[in-house]
Amino acid sequence: MEIGHGMQLGYCTNIHRGETWVETFEALKNYTLRVKQQVAPDQAYGIGLRLSAEAASDLRCGEGELQRFRSWLDENDCYVFTINGFPYGTFHGERVKEQVYRPDWTTQERLDYSCLLFDLLSELLPQEMSGSVSTLPGSFKEFIEDDRQQGDLMVANLLKCHQHIQALRDKTGQDLHLGLEPEPLGYFETSKETVDFFTRLVDAAKGVGLDEAQVSRNIGVNYDTCHLAVEYENADEALGRLKAAGIRISKIHLSSALCLQPTVEARERLKAFKEDVYLHQVVIREGDEITRRFRDLPDALAFADQEGSAIGDEWRVHFHVPVHAQPESWFSDTRDHILATVKVLAQDPTLCSHFEIETYTWAVMPEALRAGDVVDQIVREYEWCLGQFMGAGIEPLTVVAEAMASQGGRE
Repeated sequence: MEIGHGMQLGYCTNIHRGETWVETFEALKNYTLRVKQQVAPDQAYGIGLRLSAEAASDLRCGEGELQRFRSWLDENDCYVFTINGFPYGTFHGERVKEQVYRPDWTTQERLDYSCLLFDLLSELLPQEMSGSVSTLPGSFKEFIEDDRQQGDLMVANLLKCHQHIQALRDKTGQDLHLGLEPEPLGYFETSKETVDFFTRLVDAAKGVGLDEAQVSRNIGVNYDTCHLAVEYENADEALGRLKAAGIRISKIHLSSALCLQPTVEARERLKAFKEDVYLHQVVIREGDEITRRFRDLPDALAFADQEGSAIGDEWRVHFHVPVHAQPESWFSDTRDHILATVKVLAQDPTLCSHFEIETYTWAVMPEALRAGDVVDQIVREYEWCLGQFMGAGIEPLTVVAEAMASQGGRE
């Protein structure tokens, strides 16, 4: 939904199960419409859509499916402004872990999938509205055996995706853009590594005669506040570094990570967050220095249990926790990175216009962190996020403020 200054706020539907289009559409009907009724009952409602490769193919190839979906959106005063194209395949109910990075940007499958998402988005996007697709940061560091060869393949495929986006732009006049999402242990994970990759991308574009301004307009960054906070980055500095490098902020994920002092008691409580579906990278800091990175939470806990292991002063865990409430008393969170990001936006509202609440870990959270049912949690996250925008001086549209007031200012 539009919240003022041309900004769009949605939640990512990757929180719901749905690998086929039938399952995805059912989730929209059963959950997303209930969220709309509470946060935007009298306003057009923007959906942050997650489509697997299978669901995207179903939607494109199923007879009349795309038109039926467009009609449903119109009938329910909804629209799609962004698509999450990071997870290609299964994302719920079974082991995902590092497989979420497969196929990566070295492959034709990833390119074809991403181009298909843009084709669908182009047909779904409201007139004169910008549209974004988010994707993985190229690959996973552990998959890289030959940086030059694999890096060049990623760059080449991203430039082919740029050309596909540009062709759609030329045909429709739509502002379409891809956002690569830095993530702990991704091919690029910090803001500095991200700038280095984009320098490589633009240099390659110039080398083959592509318009670098068009490339920079069509390919940018999906800035996830959880991911950059896990890297102990300062939002003002990280966003400033990306902006200074001429990198478009395609979308911002409003998300929060677990943070803790690694006492014996806290580590024992942390075991409740071990689960078999998602990868939960851990970054450890001692003083002002990052001393270790672990690919997954069980690895970090096992290391800390070793006699004599130096375990640092602070751990940050890539486990998306609800943004509206602090976890149990043994832990803190990284909502301060969201607040700092919103302050940057208050100074420059043109920096980014797409925002997505992304707490996809609902099904694997410890029970104590779940606020009622999933719809209730999402609504509370909306209320918290809108409150932060307002607190920073970014005034929402009157209809949004009225919808918030109707919820009674719940805590």
